[in-house]
Amino acid sequence: MHPVNFDPTDPGHDHHADHHHHGAIRIGIGGPVGSGKTALTAALCRALGDSVNLAVVTNDIYTTEDADFLRKTGVLDVERIEAVQTGACPHTAIRDDITANLDAVERLEHRFPGLELVLIESGGDNLTAVFSRGLVERQIFVVDVAGGDKVPRKGGPGVTTADLLVINKTDLAPMVGADLGVMTADAHRMRGDLPVISQSLVETPDAPAVAEWVRAQIRALTTAG
Repeated sequence: MHPVNFDPTDPGHDHHADHHHHGAIRIGIGGPVGSGKTALTAALCRALGDSVNLAVVTNDIYTTEDADFLRKTGVLDVERIEAVQTGACPHTAIRDDITANLDAVERLEHRFPGLELVLIESGGDNLTAVFSRGLVERQIFVVDVAGGDKVPRKGGPGVTTADLLVINKTDLAPMVGADLGVMTADAHRMRGDLPVISQSLVETPDAPAVAEWVRAQIRALTTAG
């Protein structure tokens, strides 16, 4: 699938101010359970790993499953992947008390001087789950067609305020009876000028449109800092 209403040269973030930046740029990846957050994180590591000094923090409630998956795929050196066990709903660690995630980022920055980017993946949560702006400068929210084409119009802060909305697993749309036209139209209606990308990691395994959006954020935040 091609990206929808997406200009990679436009960071698409003028709805909030950039603060003076120190250390690695932090981008959050959130969304419901099973939407493809870990697969997208792996794809971005593959796409950016050769050109960007990056690391990953994962959040799971009781396990380190997402971190273990990323380590097994070999997309990054295992030392570049930190796991946070939230012990409660994931939004508690990405929004309410971000200390554990900030500590994980600090460990990575100490371990890898010159670190440019940390991707912080939330555990699966609902449409209200957003990252604290004290934790990330940008946030990506991932939904998938298997949830039904009604998901974008349900709204919620994840859909309406994230810097980028990704409609994932578009190759499954015919199998689950989801109308991509309805999903994308509703997404744009709910989000105004904020960007939306539709993708299938089966068809584009390295998530090129999302990777280019991330590069645009790095350029914008580096310039702002």
